Amino acid sequence: MNFITPSPRDEQPESQGPGFRPGGGRRKIAGSVALVFLVLLAAAAGSLAGLMLVYSVDLPQIDQLEHYQPIATTQLYDIHGRIIGSFALERRTPVGYHDFSPVLRQAVISTEDRDFESHWGVNLFRVAAAAWHDVFSKGRAQGASTLTMQLARNLYLTNERTLSRKLQEVFLSLQIEHRFTKRQIFALYGNQIYLGAGVYGFEAGAEYYFSKHASDLTLPEAAMLAGLPKGPVEFSPILNPERALRRRNLVIDAMLEDGRITVAQAQAGRSAPLGLHIEPPPNSVAPWFVEEVRQELDRRFGSEEVHAGGLRVYTTMDLDFQQAANRAVLGGLAAYERSQGWRGHLLNVIAGGYSVEDFRHPDWAQPPTPGAYTHAVITGVLPWQVTARIADRTLILTPADWAWTGFQTADKFLRVGDIVYVQIAGAGNSSGGTLRGTLEEDTGAEGALLAMDNNSGNVLALVGGRDFNLSQFDRATQAERQTGSSFKPYVYTAAVEDGLTPRDTIMDRPVSFGSYVPHNYDGRFLGRISLLKAFADSRNIPALELARHVGMENVIRTARRFGITTDIPPYLPIALGSADVTLEQQVAAYSVFPNDGLRVAPHLIRRVVAADGTPLFEDTPDVTEAISQKTARTMMIFLRSVATEGTAGSLAALHYPLGGKTGTTNNFTDAWFVGFSPSVTCGVWVGYDNRESLGDRETGARAALPIWTGFMKTVIAASPNESFPGTPPVPLPAARQTAALMRFR
Repeated sequence: MNFITPSPRDEQPESQGPGFRPGGGRRKIAGSVALVFLVLLAAAAGSLAGLMLVYSVDLPQIDQLEHYQPIATTQLYDIHGRIIGSFALERRTPVGYHDFSPVLRQAVISTEDRDFESHWGVNLFRVAAAAWHDVFSKGRAQGASTLTMQLARNLYLTNERTLSRKLQEVFLSLQIEHRFTKRQIFALYGNQIYLGAGVYGFEAGAEYYFSKHASDLTLPEAAMLAGLPKGPVEFSPILNPERALRRRNLVIDAMLEDGRITVAQAQAGRSAPLGLHIEPPPNSVAPWFVEEVRQELDRRFGSEEVHAGGLRVYTTMDLDFQQAANRAVLGGLAAYERSQGWRGHLLNVIAGGYSVEDFRHPDWAQPPTPGAYTHAVITGVLPWQVTARIADRTLILTPADWAWTGFQTADKFLRVGDIVYVQIAGAGNSSGGTLRGTLEEDTGAEGALLAMDNNSGNVLALVGGRDFNLSQFDRATQAERQTGSSFKPYVYTAAVEDGLTPRDTIMDRPVSFGSYVPHNYDGRFLGRISLLKAFADSRNIPALELARHVGMENVIRTARRFGITTDIPPYLPIALGSADVTLEQQVAAYSVFPNDGLRVAPHLIRRVVAADGTPLFEDTPDVTEAISQKTARTMMIFLRSVATEGTAGSLAALHYPLGGKTGTTNNFTDAWFVGFSPSVTCGVWVGYDNRESLGDRETGARAALPIWTGFMKTVIAASPNESFPGTPPVPLPAARQTAALMRFR
């Protein structure tokens, strides 16, 4: 059988009878071509199916995206609902589609994917144009990714430039477009995209760069954010402000070309400055408080959930009180340093082998703001003027700014390269300008403050030291220091429970206990005095006599009931405060007195809520009866006398119900004041980490009490009419009350 088909040229019809069909050969050829085309089409389809099978086998199930929860920032709130800190692996605040302002959505679409509303995930025209550009242009490769493709890549894939990765990106994009609406896709993209500085998503970007929500962005602000995905570092308004400005204006031009804005709007937007209002670094307001919260959350929920789960943590902090605590501690330490005179001994970066231009101080992670204390490096010294640098800002000091040092000219005690401690007086504008300030001194003296609500145990404010950037050690909760006379309330409580009263008398006279020969702070002996007088003046001999009378074991058991857990040996000098105790324990113990004998354990977290609103944890106060109500109210007589006529008698000028006790240790290594109003108990400690002396006569009343007073003025202003249990309220005079409220506001 011969299957050879003759060519049309050789095939000549012999006749034109009824069976003859003109063009039959041509039809056979067309059929063959069609057959070949179908075979090729089938092969292409099979190849495409094979490619899809090969490159989609490892792709994630798109169903997972319906339940996708992006890594979100855990936010911390104070008692008034204000954000005070956050934890995040990626700084992100997920929001819905309508939380992105229309101008932001328009800016993103005009810049990244102008056909977003009409394509089905892959823009073939852009792909072809990009391929043509890449083949025939010697410039940079041109992108062709739609928003959907960018979303697929950011969610599931890497940034490698390979055909297989691109095919996977296309397949995922098609699936995403099939499953989700355009609004859902935009919302996913808007929450996922990286915008530099560790910030992900437009809401977090708006908060970081402009301190506002994405729904409130103006045209220039929206255009700047929309321009960042192309190059978060290259177009960073912080690192490269000029490039960021040019990129922003290109976005505005694209919006004008698309008809989304008018010519007038475009012109106004292009002429506007970047207008940055950088959000302060996370957790900078209360770093020690936030760190304590983080550690507790890690113990309860694990680090991954805390840093990626988007928890909402409602803490016990009052931001107003915390800011007052910050000011009080730093201002009090500065006043202490000045009282000691200029010591010098400055570190010098040049002597350390560094250049002044390259030096960076940890303090500079936070922008300089009026009133802030920070370090600067001196760049120039003239007799009557000093120039210094704080990050990229210039600071000027004049003779009035260092007059307290006793030096008339700067060249007598300062050198180029010295690292100095300053307080910012004026910061010009947020993005530039010369700074003014005053010269201070940082000799290493530290301070700590902790304040809590007497009734609830809420820790309202916590300062663990002078500078968290230099030392994260929390001196409020971790440091065990000798308490000095602030331990005496436990001795007197044991004596009151033994039947003694404030009116009873005791001898203040020279005495020895074996080889131990104690003395009073002032070196004098007053003879027979009342217990009230002995306590108010913090006489040592009466306290030792009382401790011997009731027994040190009993004193220690009493301290245990107040929550003092540190090791306390049963030696008589312990009555004068030679035991090491944390500030946190002292504050919680002292809150027992105004709380009618009840001890409420301090805590920092009120409740925790998951990202979807599910309650995860709610704290309940831990309340125990430390002493009876009768004993507590008797002790209040002692403690209030300190604030009216004793070692803290300066508090009487506040005309407010207050009580507390000073504490000073041998050689003036530790200075304490722990005291309370009817609603708040606060403790302050001042000292050196290496237990160096604070200086001659730097007592609790001199070094710690001013810090306590500065903080408590804010507390008083917040509650101008209070009274202790069993006593009538003592309102502030009308004029003082008005002034206090104005200061608080």
